[in-house]
Amino acid sequence: MKIEERTFIALDLGTSNILAYVGRQGIVYDEPSIMAYDNITNTLVALGQDAYELIGKTNENIRMEIPIKDGVITDLDAARDMLKHVFSKLKMLNEWKNSIILLACPSEVTELEREALKQVAYDMGAEIVIVEEEVKMAALGAGINIEIPKGNIVIDIGGGTTDIAIISAGDIIISRSIKVAGNAFNEEVKKYIRSEYNVTIGDKTAEEVKKELGSLAKYKGERTMSVFGRDIISGLPKEAIISSEEIRNVLVNAFSRITDLLIELMENTPPELAGDIITNGFMICGGGSKIRGIKEYFNGIFSVPCHLTANPLTGVIEGSKVWQKTINQRIDNDYYGKNAKSVKKGSQTSYL
Repeated sequence: MKIEERTFIALDLGTSNILAYVGRQGIVYDEPSIMAYDNITNTLVALGQDAYELIGKTNENIRMEIPIKDGVITDLDAARDMLKHVFSKLKMLNEWKNSIILLACPSEVTELEREALKQVAYDMGAEIVIVEEEVKMAALGAGINIEIPKGNIVIDIGGGTTDIAIISAGDIIISRSIKVAGNAFNEEVKKYIRSEYNVTIGDKTAEEVKKELGSLAKYKGERTMSVFGRDIISGLPKEAIISSEEIRNVLVNAFSRITDLLIELMENTPPELAGDIITNGFMICGGGSKIRGIKEYFNGIFSVPCHLTANPLTGVIEGSKVWQKTINQRIDNDYYGKNAKSVKKGSQTSYL
């Protein structure tokens, strides 16, 4: 089958959201990576945004499933079920037949985890499956020309992981990944409010507090916010008044782990690329780049220019669209067969 006759599908299987792009149609799905099942019948009750609205408000017969955690598929059956329901809902299941699939994954996903990712695509009917690192796709989506021999540091702060990479001459030179990102920030907010105010709040409330008050530097219009939860002593509903400064201190403490990882990566940077990094600075991508003051935070520590991507939530997909041209050229030139390990499964081929 000719390349142009195959459907190109790119998937950003995030911990917080799943995005699906179908060639010539655009992004067809962008919703939370969560599912709600009925424990009695084991049937799907809600998916995506509908399931997200049920968090913390269901009875004991409803269980919530998140098949992708910290950038890794933890439940293969649930992940397969999610994709089938997503594309069935969109009436696009046939698009998978003989398709070319690009899967974006975190930098330090193991070979076994990559195989699990590919297995999902195989089971959906894909013919060719290509796995690329999220941070590389995010760099392309941010408009970086990764083909030229100049070093760029990309910091991709997602929901489950933060990936940091130095990219030059078409590929990743060195990369690191840490499970400190959006969800971890929410957990830190929950811990702080519990310890300081004896109030337990849910994940959705913590996310709202982070979005409304979160910052890494002082900003105009700082304020307080009422948060409602359960008193851990009396068990009764209780209100807490939280300030922007409090949440800033929580986030700065959490970000210190990302900073440490960035320092480690820079210490291992080839000397020839150090000058490029000083000139080009950092490109910050992913949903975490929307936190107020993030440019000032990194600039204050490293004294280099910091740039924010224009499309933080869809950057990986935008990069995948750019990379499609390279994939087609490589398939035409039998690049993958000559230069990569090829895993065959019947008529299906996976390229690493």
